[in-house]
Amino acid sequence: MNNLSKYRMNCTLSFGDIYGQIIVWLMVIFLSLSAAMALMGASKPIYAIAIVGLILVLTIPFLLFAFVTTLLNHIELTEVDPVIEKVTNTTPIATPSQQAAQVTG
Repeated sequence: MNNLSKYRMNCTLSFGDIYGQIIVWLMVIFLSLSAAMALMGASKPIYAIAIVGLILVLTIPFLLFAFVTTLLNHIELTEVDPVIEKVTNTTPIATPSQQAAQVTG
């Protein structure tokens, strides 16, 4: 358990990383709904409901798999040197107003 304190976990995932996956899934959903509407117009409502349900059941596992793998690909474990960590934690951090005062002189 002591070995876990030697590592820092950092997640670099941003919305842009999954944006394309969401757009593709929304296109699939809209295409399935348009196919269902076409079948409703052809007086086959059972087939329309079955198609929408089938497409949802088949696409949601792929969507979740894509999200989870993308998230796992953006998790980084970096080794932390305790000596460097102790030095960086003891240095005082200047607030933005102090930094502005230091810049203006």
